[in-house]
Order: sequence, then structure tokens, then C-alpha cells
Amino acid sequence: MLVSIVIPCYNSEHTIGEVVDLCMEEFDKMDGYECEMILVNDFSRDGTFEAIRRAAEKYPNVTGISLAKNFGQHAAIMAGLHYVRGELVVGMDDDMQNHPSQIRQFLEKEKEGYDVVFGVFQERKFGFMKNLTGAVSRFLLWHLLERPKGIQMSSFWLARRYVIEKVKEYEGNNAFIQLLFFRTTHNMANIEIEHYEREVGQSNYTFRKGLKLFMSFMNYSTIPLRLSTVFGVLFSMAGFIAALVVLIHKLVDPSVAVGWSSLMCAMLILFGIVFLMLGILGEYVGKLILTSSKTPQYVIRDIVNEERKTEEKTVSKDTEGKDDD
Repeated sequence: MLVSIVIPCYNSEHTIGEVVDLCMEEFDKMDGYECEMILVNDFSRDGTFEAIRRAAEKYPNVTGISLAKNFGQHAAIMAGLHYVRGELVVGMDDDMQNHPSQIRQFLEKEKEGYDVVFGVFQERKFGFMKNLTGAVSRFLLWHLLERPKGIQMSSFWLARRYVIEKVKEYEGNNAFIQLLFFRTTHNMANIEIEHYEREVGQSNYTFRKGLKLFMSFMNYSTIPLRLSTVFGVLFSMAGFIAALVVLIHKLVDPSVAVGWSSLMCAMLILFGIVFLMLGILGEYVGKLILTSSKTPQYVIRDIVNEERKTEEKTVSKDTEGKDDD
């Protein structure tokens, strides 16, 4: 069975070669599996693509892709998914924190019939701030999205080919691969894996990039828009109740000043109605954005080894034709 490994690469010239070597060694130890690797350079500032070229020269089953600008991790993964040929696809990072030696665990779990398998880290080897922001984002995503009960997502995963084919159909901007899995299937599982220490450098995810990725969840959920509607209804009800209280209070005690109270009631009612209308309009606008966004997810500038694979496919087809004759 052919397993495709997709790795988004950014400023990883010192680690990506070792990741490739370890993946090849791991598959040499396994019977019944072959691998191909699709390495996507997300416009790195160092010599990452040169390192990818060297890996592609060393291994004919490595394809290198270079993007024309920095589109982000998930856009890079999406670019790589369009070049996979395997029945199973593995996604992992380029910094050795997702260790190739653990791929075997994903393959064993997939044999139980799951469509998607996520690796759950026993201990996250990030800094304090990234662990904190990650915990907050996971909590919010857990409650704002429809997902299988008890399933945690991570950047180290395995998915069946039919799931990948459905993910590739997504044409909107700001792709979030794991959330696209949730839209496709709920037949998922978690396995516990070790999160290794980063060998070189530090995380390329800034707070701004992390926030942008987190906010992309709105491409897959209309719950925030519905919250606007809920808030509008609540504030409107509060305004009407407050107006009744002020009116009754005035009738009971005519000496009560009503200027400030009546103004607040009017503001609550009016702003409640505004929120309600914005929520309704937002539902329509959100659906239009989800279906009509044509911003490119990624732009490919260069590809290494793809021609060799195309030639292999052509030779294979010609051979089959001659055998049939």
C-alpha cells in the first residue's frame, strides 16, 4: 500500500533532510507499505527549497513544491494534497517534533477501520504562551464546531484517500485541514504519541499567525453569526423588561426621574434590534462568502521530480498496453 506523506516546510533547511531520511528508514522496516513524500516550501527565507531539491535528487519518490509567496501552513498542505497518489495520506511537521518513528502507530490504528487518525501529544513541548493560547483556541473550537465527541485534533494525522479527495474540493480561502476532515467524516480516532523537543530554531507561528488561523474557523461555522442573533434577542427582551420596570416604578412613585432610565431602555431596545438584523444579514453574507470566495489558496512557482513521476506513469501505461496486446 502506498502512503503519501505531506509536509509543509518553512525555514527548515536544517531539519527537513533528516525528516526525509528517517521516514525512508521507517518504511524500509515495514512490510506491505511504500511511501512517497510531498514537501511544500511555503516561501521560506532560508535554503529550505535547496534542501528539498537535494532530498528529491537522493530519493526519486520525493516531490518538491515551492510556493510563490507565504500562504500559510494549511494552504501549503492543500497544495501538497493535490499531488498525492497513495491510498493513505499522512500529514506532519518539518521540525522533528512530529517524529517519523511514530508513523507506524497511525498505520496500525487505521487498520481498525478509521477514516482519520489524529496523534495526541502526551506532553506538548511548546513555550508557556503557545501552550496557553493553544489551550484557549482548542477550548473555543471544541464548543463552536461540530466534531466527534472526545476527538482532539493535531498537526500529525493520517487520512484515507477518499477523505483527502473531499478535502481537495474545498475552494474557499483560509483552508483549515483538520476542520475539513470534520466536515467529511466523524469516523475518527486518537492515538497517544510523544511530542519531541524542537531540534533547531523556534516556532514560526507568531501570535498574529495563530490568531489568523484560529479566526479561519468561521469559514466552517455559522455559530458566531447566530450568537449575534441571540444577543439581539436577549438585549431586546432586557430592554422591554427594563421599560416595564421603569413604567411601573414611575406609576408607583411619580417623583422618580425617568430621563436616564428611559434613555437606557431605548438604547437597549434599539441596539437589540440592530444586533438582531445584523445577525440575520450576517447569516446570508456568511453563506455567500463561504460559496463565492475565489481568492487562490496557493500559487505554485516550481516543482521538483513531478516530471519523473509523470514519465513513470506513462511508461507503466504503455507496458500494460503491450501486455494486453
